[in-house]
Amino acid sequence: MFFNFLHFLLTIIIIIFLTTFLNKKRGRIKVRFILQLLLIEILLAYMLLHSSVGLVLINLLSNIFNKLLTFAFSGTEFVFGGMYKYKLAFFFITALCPIVFISVLIGILQYIRVLPIIIITIGTILSKISGMGKLESFNVISSLMLGQSENFIAYKNILYKIPKHRMYNMAITAMSTVSMSIIGSYIRILSPKYVITAIVLNIFSTFIILLLLNPYDINCDYDINIKNLYENKGFFEMLSDYIITGFKVAIIIAAMLIGFISLISMINYLCNLVIGINFQELLGYIFSPFAWIIGIPKKDIFNAGSIMATKLVSNEFVAMMNLKQMYSNLSSRSIGILSVFLVSFANFSSIGVVSGSIKSLDKNQGDIIAKYGFNLVYSSTLVSVLSAAISGILIK
Repeated sequence: MFFNFLHFLLTIIIIIFLTTFLNKKRGRIKVRFILQLLLIEILLAYMLLHSSVGLVLINLLSNIFNKLLTFAFSGTEFVFGGMYKYKLAFFFITALCPIVFISVLIGILQYIRVLPIIIITIGTILSKISGMGKLESFNVISSLMLGQSENFIAYKNILYKIPKHRMYNMAITAMSTVSMSIIGSYIRILSPKYVITAIVLNIFSTFIILLLLNPYDINCDYDINIKNLYENKGFFEMLSDYIITGFKVAIIIAAMLIGFISLISMINYLCNLVIGINFQELLGYIFSPFAWIIGIPKKDIFNAGSIMATKLVSNEFVAMMNLKQMYSNLSSRSIGILSVFLVSFANFSSIGVVSGSIKSLDKNQGDIIAKYGFNLVYSSTLVSVLSAAISGILIK
């Protein structure tokens, strides 16, 4: 444990350097808030991973999601019948189809105005703790509750007047979290303990990275119209919309998996022909230092680096499947740390999702965000690195 803590201190120094390297306003960094957030994050990580209260909470949330998945499977089994029974198209049916049902639940919670209240309450508390403005604090929660695309609707009436440095912050928060609608899918692949821990840690890691990367004085804040999140449609019209939206998300993820896995397979073949090693092995060598940074044991850093790079160049689902296939070759510590690292939207494919979502509401702001594409991936990846490194202190 002591060695892990020393390693973590070194990691923090590296993260500070990598983050402030891009910061031209280092004099504005709010050190007190960073230390405050870091302490809270470590305590939350300990609670979730080791304390009896945390384990009870994780078991409760895990049981809730598993029960919801059971309900989702009743509809899936009716449509796909024997395919579900005989485990045909197993990943699509068991991991992606439940997104439709979870999407419906999110729609209902919005319709009855529960989600907006949650976003306002938690966002206000986080704003006080983090020293960030309402925009960033509300956006990190709305991104989690609603997803990358839908959450910007809450800000549609003020997007045009938000300065670009704060739009940049909002885009990073959207890429550093995950959508509640696909948490059930993650739990089907990874341990629920690490999925839930990652979701909580990423919230605070996002604020820490933003405070280091893009500090600013809150001279003015904005009135966020949470009413934009309310459903003005009829109840059954809303249900239909969310059913279709959930199915679209499942199909999009399936299409991206087919495309990326096929592409990686082809590139692996070509790399083997040209240089004698496959593409993922090459990425493993390149990303091994980053695997070491987050606390991966020496014997696992090559495989871990490959998985981390796979997430970056494709998406988290492809990387999660690769991780699951390597379970027998990795230590439990490496599996835990990597699981935390993978639970976010920090990858190149998210650039188009975020910029496109903003562009549909305000073309100028969407174009601005698109220009910062590489910086967004870089910054949101540092969020994942920080969360994984904090879990590395506590995972044996």
